[in-house]
Amino acid sequence: MSVPSSRGRPRRALALGAAAAVLLTGVGAAQASPPDQVDPFDPDLGPNVMVFDPSTPQAEIETALDELAEQQTDAEMSTDRYSVLFKPGSYGSAEDPLQARVGYYTEVAGLGASPGDVDVRGAIEVYNRCLNNIPGSSNCIALVNFWRTLSNLHLTIDSSGQDGCRASANFWAVSQAVSMRRLDVDGFLSLMDYCTDGPHYASGGFIADSRFDTPPLNGSQQQWLTRNSEMPAWSNAVWNQVFSGVVGAPDDSDFPSPPYTTLDETPVSREKPYLFVDDDGRWNVRVPAAQTGTRGVSWADGMTEGRTIGIEDFFIAQPGDSVREINTNLARGKHLLLTPGVYDVAETIEVKRADTVVLGMGHATLTAVDGATPMRVADVPGAVVAGVTIDAGETESELLLQVGKENGDHENRTDPANPTTLSDVYFRVGGPHVGSTDTALEVNSDNVLIDHTWVWRGDHGVEGFPTGGENGVNGDTVRWNTNIGRTGVRINGDDVTATGLFVEHFQEFNTVWNGERGTTVLYQNELPYDPPTQADWTRPDGTLGYAGYKVADDVTEHTLHGGGVYVFNQNNPDIVTENGFEVPDAPGVTLHHIMTVNLSAGTINHVVNGVGDAVPPSTVGVPEYIVEYPAP
Repeated sequence: MSVPSSRGRPRRALALGAAAAVLLTGVGAAQASPPDQVDPFDPDLGPNVMVFDPSTPQAEIETALDELAEQQTDAEMSTDRYSVLFKPGSYGSAEDPLQARVGYYTEVAGLGASPGDVDVRGAIEVYNRCLNNIPGSSNCIALVNFWRTLSNLHLTIDSSGQDGCRASANFWAVSQAVSMRRLDVDGFLSLMDYCTDGPHYASGGFIADSRFDTPPLNGSQQQWLTRNSEMPAWSNAVWNQVFSGVVGAPDDSDFPSPPYTTLDETPVSREKPYLFVDDDGRWNVRVPAAQTGTRGVSWADGMTEGRTIGIEDFFIAQPGDSVREINTNLARGKHLLLTPGVYDVAETIEVKRADTVVLGMGHATLTAVDGATPMRVADVPGAVVAGVTIDAGETESELLLQVGKENGDHENRTDPANPTTLSDVYFRVGGPHVGSTDTALEVNSDNVLIDHTWVWRGDHGVEGFPTGGENGVNGDTVRWNTNIGRTGVRINGDDVTATGLFVEHFQEFNTVWNGERGTTVLYQNELPYDPPTQADWTRPDGTLGYAGYKVADDVTEHTLHGGGVYVFNQNNPDIVTENGFEVPDAPGVTLHHIMTVNLSAGTINHVVNGVGDAVPPSTVGVPEYIVEYPAP
């Protein structure tokens, strides 16, 4: 986001892996099974999965979680990945609440069939990260608090015993690539950390399928999507807050003051698959069914509608397993569970069967090697990819994830009632290492649902680029010429829906939508920080810059609800972009509640198609809004 992180490579506490493995022996860690055989009562999930049950002493749980949080708080670009799981039961009490923090690449989840099966009294939190790399400033922000997950439990917030300010709320100060799903929350949740030194900036985020008995505090969150949830109210807004299928969502009739966008129902939804342990102690994955026109939580009347797959029907992969072995198991009809870690992928993982589930744990990461496309999903109905991060490698890949064959015959190969779904699937080009790709995500199939993605060409990282001087601010000219990412998302299929589409910093169009009848519910984009010159940011036809959201000229039907394009030309503040959004002037193409804003440098001349005033540096932080395009 706007303020880059410390450029030093994070310290890795390698001892934790061994400590966690020892700890797991006493808290339900899975033991190795014979090859090709999964013990449904005790699956081997690898060394970076902690499984607790109610009999585990709370001191033991807190020691493990404190050690993990200490290791991961500054591990923004590390290779460590962790999953922390709680079996059904109660944790924490009024006398001794369970309190923990969640660092980078950490998933915390309950293992119940429904959120209420895992009952936690305490606090599960993310605080501002103090970078201290700006002279004279504490620089404590949440702008780079990425890559963490909290899901599938009942949380009774109890911060008692912490200092006066900390005792006031459960803080979840996060930005992109962070999700809260299937939560039942009693008490006050704040989406900003107002206790740590400031400036308190945050730029998230995503909530789905969750219930709150107290209005959450949005605080400084620049944008946020809340989908299919329940709450008494929402507290405030900054630039772009979107609610879809939310009971208790605020009225948006006074947009842009406040800048709320509210849809009574979500047009297409499917909740993310989740692990659970049944009453007999068997491990399973619940795969929710796709729905249309939904509102409220999926678990209000019992288990979420869908199907249950036993863990024995999954190939449980660990880093180091070959793609050949993974593909052989997929071809045999197995589903794929990626345990926490980084997987170097030199060949494509091929998902060819209908209804196949690929579920990543603890932000499992696929890294392209030798220009490979790490994953392809065929033109089939019902495939689900969830909880996976895909990184570009040093050799340029054509694509990082492809859904459906390019120029294929897609008719009758997919099912609108059973869309292929991507949930919490994230992409990176640069950051932890040099990365290059032409396009990160390409969707060619029809009837695809993208439910929360962050497609990021890194504006900062630990690649070792020089700083300042002839290489530009923070080495951005070197970054521009090295971390190649031309297009973030290209949608060629028809009837594709995106709920929570976050795409940032690509070198041409960040998002290109070529398919018909596309729908986006919340779009967030930052244009690239690092074009060296205007010539580098000018199209062949002479148009100044590339719109952050481009709908192809021949599209006749398209809908966007709640979209923002931000500019911060850090490397060259004189650069100009003509339009934030570009769409065809067709009766079936409508944009509802869109905006542009200047974060510090550069200029966007218009919001959409020459309409809307410019956002130059003189208007930093002041959005330019369009209520409806075309105007009624």
